[in-house]
Order: sequence, then C-alpha cells, then structure tokens
Amino acid sequence: MGLFNNIKFFVLCHGMLQLAQLLVSGYLKGSITSIEKRYGFSSQKSGLLAAFNEVGNTVLIVFVSFFGSRVHRPRCIGIGAMIASVGVFLIALPHFISEKYTYTDFSSNTKDNSSGLCQSLNSFPEEKSNQTCDQEKTDSHLGVYPILLLGQLLLGIGGVPIQPFGISYIDDYAEKRNSPFYLGILFAITVIGPAFGYMMSSALLRFYVDIDKISSADIDLKNDDPRWVGAWWLGFLMAATLLLLTSLPYLFFPRKMSGESLQEIEEAPMEPSTEKIMEDKKPKTDTMEELSLTEFLKSFPKIVMRTLRIPIYLLVVLAQVNLAAMVAGLATFMGKFIERQFAQTASFSNLMMGGLNIPSAMLGIMAGGVILRKLGLSVRSSAAMCTVAVFISIMFAIPLLFIGCPTQSVSGINYNKFSQQCSNACSCSDEAFNPVCGSDGVEFRSPCHAGCKTVIFKEKVLVSYF
Repeated sequence: MGLFNNIKFFVLCHGMLQLAQLLVSGYLKGSITSIEKRYGFSSQKSGLLAAFNEVGNTVLIVFVSFFGSRVHRPRCIGIGAMIASVGVFLIALPHFISEKYTYTDFSSNTKDNSSGLCQSLNSFPEEKSNQTCDQEKTDSHLGVYPILLLGQLLLGIGGVPIQPFGISYIDDYAEKRNSPFYLGILFAITVIGPAFGYMMSSALLRFYVDIDKISSADIDLKNDDPRWVGAWWLGFLMAATLLLLTSLPYLFFPRKMSGESLQEIEEAPMEPSTEKIMEDKKPKTDTMEELSLTEFLKSFPKIVMRTLRIPIYLLVVLAQVNLAAMVAGLATFMGKFIERQFAQTASFSNLMMGGLNIPSAMLGIMAGGVILRKLGLSVRSSAAMCTVAVFISIMFAIPLLFIGCPTQSVSGINYNKFSQQCSNACSCSDEAFNPVCGSDGVEFRSPCHAGCKTVIFKEKVLVSYF
C-alpha cells in the first residue's frame, strides 16, 4: 500500500503514538494524589508507583541496540504499544473491582446532624469500635497496589521499542535534510504530551470518583472538600483506547521502506540511468559482522566503559540524569505540594502544571534552539550558555529554601498543646477526617476532635460548628 510506504505518514503516526504514550505519563502524575487518597497510599508508595514503569524500560532497553536491525521495527513498535495499552487498562482496573469510595463524618444532608460532632463517652460505649483502617480493607483493596505496579511494568515494557525504533526508522528512510525536521517534531511532542495529560486530569478530576456507580444527586461532596476524590480512572480508559488505536497502523508498515529520494525517483519518468541512481539512493546496510546475542552481552560492558571514558559524552549523560531527576520529582510531587501548601484542589494543581510549567519548558526549548541557530554557537559557547541558565535558576531557587507558608498546626499530629482537652469528654473515631480550623489557627481532624457539639446550617451550606 502506497500510504504505508510513505515516511511522512510514518512520522504522523509516530507523533500520534508518542502523544498518546506521553499523555499517559502526564495523566498518571496528575492523578497520583487522587489515587493516593483513594487507596490510602503513602508518598513513598505513590512515588514508587510513578517510577515503576522505568523498571521494565531499563531492563529491556539494552536489547534494543542488538535487535534494532534484526527485527521488523514498525511491527515491534505496534506490538509494544498494544502491550502498553493493556498496562494502562490494568491501571484503571482497581476502580472496577473496589467497593464504592467511603468517607467519614459528613452530615450536611443527613437527618442526624450529630454524626461528626462530639458525643459523650457514655452515649454508645458498646458500639464504639477501635477498628483501624488496615482492618477494614477488603481483599480487593489489598490487591490494588500490585495491580497498579503490574500495569506500570507493562507500560514500561511496551514503551521500550517506541522511541528508539521509531527514530532509527525515520533516520534510515527520511531524506538527510528532512530528518532533523521530522525528529524535531517528535521531540516537541515529548513536551506537549505530558501537558495534555495534566490538562486532561485537571478536567476529569472535577468528576466524582464513583460517578459510574451512584447518581449525581447522591453525591454530597464538593470538589473543594478535602475528602473529594476525582474520577482518576476515566482518563486511563481514554488514554489506553487512544494508545491502542494509534498502535494499529504499525502492523501495516513495511520492514524496509523506500527512502524519500528514492520515492521521488520512482514517481518520475524512468530514464536509462535511473537504475544506477536508485541503487545509489538506497539506504546503506550495516556491513559489520553481526554478533550473536551472547557475544553482544559479553562485549556490552566493555563498550559502555569505553564510551564513558569520553569526557564530553560523560558530562552530557550526567547533566541529563540530573535534569531528569529534577523534572521527575517536580512533575510527580509539585501538584501535591500545591494542594497541601496552598489548600488547592487537585484539578487546579494540575491546571497549573499543564497550563503553565510545561508550556514554559517548551518555550525554553524553542528559545534555546533559536539562539543556537541564529548565533551559531560552538560546543564551548553552548555549554557556557547552559551554565549561565542553570546559575540563574539556582539564584531564583535558593530563596525558596527560606521563604514560604508555614506548616499548618494540626492538633494531635504536630501540635499537642491543649490538643486533648477539647475532646476529652468526646468519643471520636481515630479514622475521622473532616478538618475544621479553630480561631487560634490550629486545625482539628474533625468537629468531634475540636469538641464541637452543635452545627449551624444556612441555605444548606455548612457555616460553623460550636
């Protein structure tokens, strides 16, 4: 088929596939706080989850250089993308096997307005339960984290061939002057994709997590309530479907494609010298003796050590590692920091990340490219420009170590002065979480912990506790 023998169409398909793949990455980081709140994960667990796709990627990426010229690259990309889509579907699976999300101490629409208030210790001594959250977990809840890890692992494994095989395929069959332009499009998508993921999470987390299980009329929480959990799973279903659809065209691309110059010659009228020109324009094959997999693995450490002895290459790798570590940390936990430090919703935090931070990074990349092209900077001058940019960033970052909002004083957690006096005569659940703030700026986990005995409503809106 002529369409699938066109490198421009391959670039279009690969751009769409990378957009879908990176959209998943951005969406996961944007919804990680909602998953954490829904299933009670610690920050350590959620951080491991966010990074777990790199496990499969790191283990298998070594074999890409060996199998790159020996396999059907487009078909491997397509199969890998299908595996990745299965992994994304798995990430959404816990929502469908878990019970409905439950929260504590909400009384705005109940006839018994005392559910979150201080009750006498003698009111229901026999009904008081000391059961902990861990004891209340169901079997499906306990299996959530392994399922999420497996989904991330499959996502990493499936993503192994996508970028290296795609770039090498384009580089082999695109005309030399067009190849940088095509690759530039793909690298631009690596920035746009996560931004779309954050924006999508900002939109979908406005919907309640169990919107498919209960009617909207039965949802009492608002999305600015600290107990609100958005529909984190919905975006994974959409992204997995997009990933699956964009993987299908790769099953029809040929193993070897006519180069762009060769395609132009084939479309032109044939002349006596055309056969010789066609032979000259065909992609050159590797004439080196092919190594077996065992020989390749044995020689790989020597090749790595020899490569790492090149100073410029080593410094570039170290710079990339440090940059990736910084970006990964910010992308994963900056949203949570905005939520906790400034009392913002997950939707707003992701809007800030996807609508401001990432586009700013994209503008920086484009500005760097323009400067390099206009000024024709040498390697040393380029390194000096990077050093100046990093130094300016550090100068702006250092004040953040000394300024910022103070940590909220939470009674019974990081503030114990008179914390027990308010609720000494109350029977409060240890798992209750409906935070209220006292007049002295101290936050209590619930109205019961603050010793409140009465609640006042005004136009169905909770105004205050007494």
